[in-house]
Amino acid sequence: MPDKRAGDELAKPSKPTVRPECPNFGSGPCKKRPGWSVDALAGAPLGRSHRSALGKGKLEQAINETKELLRVPDGYEVPYHIVAPYQVGIVPASDTGAVEMAMWALLGPRAVDVCHWESFGSEWYTDAINQLKLDNVRNFGVSDYGECPRLSETDPKHDIIFTFNGTTSGVRVPNLDWISDDREGLTICDATSAIFAMDMSPWSKLDVVTYSWQKVLGGEGAHGVLILGPRAIERLESYVPDRPLPKIFRLTKGSPPKLARDIFRGATINTPSMMCVEDYLDALAWARGLGGLDALIEKSNANFNVMAEFVSKHDWINFLAKDPATRSNTSVCLTLSLDAAQVKQLTTLLEKEEVAFDIGAYRTAPAGLRIWCGATIEASDVQALTKWLEWAYNVVKQS
Repeated sequence: MPDKRAGDELAKPSKPTVRPECPNFGSGPCKKRPGWSVDALAGAPLGRSHRSALGKGKLEQAINETKELLRVPDGYEVPYHIVAPYQVGIVPASDTGAVEMAMWALLGPRAVDVCHWESFGSEWYTDAINQLKLDNVRNFGVSDYGECPRLSETDPKHDIIFTFNGTTSGVRVPNLDWISDDREGLTICDATSAIFAMDMSPWSKLDVVTYSWQKVLGGEGAHGVLILGPRAIERLESYVPDRPLPKIFRLTKGSPPKLARDIFRGATINTPSMMCVEDYLDALAWARGLGGLDALIEKSNANFNVMAEFVSKHDWINFLAKDPATRSNTSVCLTLSLDAAQVKQLTTLLEKEEVAFDIGAYRTAPAGLRIWCGATIEASDVQALTKWLEWAYNVVKQS
């Protein structure tokens, strides 16, 4: 890496002349795919029932194309039998709804280890303790943003909840090696700002995966995706929680309980927005045209590398994530040698210039920046933004 320029804040560069083509660097909802327009929604069955053949067909198409793009296993052989395939369903209330569905329907028969290192992951711990009131919950949290807990200390006999990528801290899990292949408990992975941008293999490590459409693919909010592996399905069909489950949390039917498979075939629990479904189908088509999952990951990495190169050259900006192996390539969180008021001045200045919107750190994180570098962002726009960051920093520092 090149040496940082000590004292480079003393330079007085003129205002950059090249602007990002799109200034939308917020971490959710995220930038739409390149070339997007409302024409992409022309095929939406607006005014039609989501339970009609047309509406349900669109929902089922979204499920099938998701499975194909993510390479979700159709099933795999283990000694003496074939394990059932993973199930993909569209559920209410974005990623939050999907995580809550999994927690309320699955947790209880085993102790739970909750791994969290930023605001949203911490909510899952709070819910396990205060809402579900589970008896045996271990807290794998961290004291400071930018750190990752010791994941290897989790117990494979316990259920484990973790966030693959901490959207508000810019800290991700480096890999899934810490998850035992012989575990007895389930793994529940909140993957909303990781999926489509990071290598999350192998699927056999993940029993439940959740995400929303509004992150890496640039879809719209309000809808979540819940992916259940065979071990999670087995839990659902063998364990009945001793608590009431609201309708939108119910994943089984009958007695004894059986998976409500219609949810995973396009029959949603509540009414979805068919306009949002059409937008998601458009995003999936764009991703396939780009080259699929590997191309999405490559593009996100390329965007991150532009930012990493910039950080390496300047001593006034650093990654919030302390360990390079845990640095997010999507929600890139940065600290500056400015106080909170000055950081606000910098982000306001960039918004006024219309070169970067919504890049301030999350409200509970240390003062700094959070710049989205997912696959809908262009590397050329990240490059242009870095020039404006340097300019704005010097303006603020010298004011």
